[in-house]
Order: sequence, then structure tokens, then C-alpha cells
Amino acid sequence: MNACPIPASPIDSGNAFRRWDLGAEMPSMDMSAPDDLTAAARAAWRNAPRCVGRLHWKSLQVLDARSADGCDEVFEAVCAHLDRATAGGRIQPLMTIFPQWNGEKDEVRIWNHQFLRYAAHEMPQGDVLGDPMNVELTRLARQLGWKPPATPGRFDLLPLIVQARGRLRWYELPRRLVLEVPLRHPTHAWFEKLGLKWYAVPALADMILATGRAAHPCAPFNGWYMGTEIGARNLGDENRYNLLPVVAEYLGFDTRCSRNLWRDHALLVLNEAVLESFERDGVRLIDHHQATAEFEAFCGAEQRAGREVSADWSWIVPPISGSSTPVFHRSYVLQPELPALLLQVPPWQTERGRSLLAQAIC
Repeated sequence: MNACPIPASPIDSGNAFRRWDLGAEMPSMDMSAPDDLTAAARAAWRNAPRCVGRLHWKSLQVLDARSADGCDEVFEAVCAHLDRATAGGRIQPLMTIFPQWNGEKDEVRIWNHQFLRYAAHEMPQGDVLGDPMNVELTRLARQLGWKPPATPGRFDLLPLIVQARGRLRWYELPRRLVLEVPLRHPTHAWFEKLGLKWYAVPALADMILATGRAAHPCAPFNGWYMGTEIGARNLGDENRYNLLPVVAEYLGFDTRCSRNLWRDHALLVLNEAVLESFERDGVRLIDHHQATAEFEAFCGAEQRAGREVSADWSWIVPPISGSSTPVFHRSYVLQPELPALLLQVPPWQTERGRSLLAQAIC
């Protein structure tokens, strides 16, 4: 490890969700921690305070990619991860661990938030076609030379941007590795006309795995989706696809009036469509009632093991029907511990990231 300032408390409740920059500081390490990569990865998932799916932490499989050398090898490992995790729709929890932080020269990072992201095309009139969450990433991809389709759409996959060995490269993911689910509704035939879809594997790619012995700035991992992540947040949020007004109008609601609960009706229809479509296509996904019941089971198992569950209530309670789930009616401590998955400063916001970007677009 390079010598870096070490904060007194690496992940206490006050800074549990701060963003780390390994070029400036390093989470505290405990060299007495076991040197078992799989055990550390599983414990990091078990300790993740914003994850409701932790009942399955022991099922996490780990691919060791610490020997990956250069952008091409990193991309090959990503492709292997996506193939194995998708499993034809039987989504498998998986983490691929790339080299630990050993200074800027050898830093490996994936610049995308997730392996799969939909582009945000900024239109001349000022609006965005696609997923507004990815405006910055889309700009970066275009600066690096990626060209969007001749006719841009709402669900154009962005390339994967890889940093390794002091280089920055982008790659198109092979379409055979990308499983997407077209969305339709069990009773509303008009829903299919909306032309909606979503990808099957939510593989987070931009967090640090802090094992206690090392910090890995690239350790992408996935479980499977909870339906509300897609139906309520990705498709429903105003700053994402903002589809509630569209669906409400198809349902015949006056969206100028809030007392008719048009947003609630539209949310229910969107989430019904997600659950129906994933089930019909044989793609693994969980509904929010089952997910929260499983989280209660996880809490019970942790208590029996003598561990207190650390959780962020606002992330554990689902974005619809919260009070009808058991997690709404209890509180949680927020005291993360190592091993942990830590948020990271976006690479293009670091000095070394800006330097790499400038070199790559020259």
C-alpha cells in the first residue's frame, strides 16, 4: 500500500456513505483480518447497509481477476462475469475482484456505475432522450469516440469505459451477453405500445471492496433486481424516465389533480408490468413483499449469530407500499464495518481521471 492519510474512523455512521478517493486517502486496514477473498466479499455483502437482499450473502460466488493486466484483460473478465451472472435468466450473485490499490499507475477502474447503462441523448430543444441519470457518462463516452446510433433511442446501451495501466478505453458489450426484458402488462394491451424494456443483471461496477487487508477500487458485483427498483425508481422517478404521467394518461386519469391518486395507480401498473414481464421471460426477480420478508429472516439469522444488522432505513423500505411491509415498522442501527463496499468518487472527478481523459481524447 502507498502511504496515505488514514482517518480515525473509516466507516462510522457519520461517514458511512461518503465517497472515497483512494488517490488521496485509504480506509483503515486491519492486517489481522483473514486473507480469504471469497469470505471477505461475502461479508462485505452481508454488511452492506443499503441492500435488502442480504439473506443470500452466503451464495455469492467470486471470480479472482487480480492478475488482470491492461484494459483488454479487464474487459474480458467483465464479459465472463456478465455471462456467468446472467445464466440464461437464472441470475447468479457474483463478484469479480480486480487488483488492489497499489498506486495510481496500476489503478483499475470501471467508469460506468453499472455494466449496463442506457444513454442520455441531449436533444437540441434541451430535453433528454433516454436515461437522464447517465448524462455525464454519455458525454464522456462521446468524448472518447463512441458514436450513438444514427437514430437515437430511449434504450441505447452505453459502452463500458475501462481504466487500467494508465490507459482509458471504451468497449461495446457483445449483444449476446446482454439480456433485456421487453415490458408488457398482464391486462393492459396498450402497455406494450410504450416500447419499454430493462436489462436483467444489475451489476454495480464503481464501488470499493475494502476487505480489511486491501482496498480494491474495481470489484463489480450483482444480485438480482427487486421489481420496484425498475418499476418505481428507474422508470417512475421524475429525474429518470418519468413515465408516471404517461401511464396515468393511458389509464384515463386527469394528471392535474392529485386527489385521484393518478401517481399511485400508474406506479402500480408499472410495477405489475415489470413483475409480469420478468416472470414470463423466465428472468429472476423478486417483488418487494418477498424481499422485505427475506430481509426480516436475514435480521433474525444475524441476531442468532450474535451480529447486529446495520441498515439504512430509507433504502430498505421499498418505494411503494412501504407501510405494508415489515421493515417499515422497525428501526435499524447504522454502524457499518469491514469488510465493506464503499462509495467512490467518480473517476472523472479526480485529478488522475481528468488527466487520463485528456490524454485519451487528444
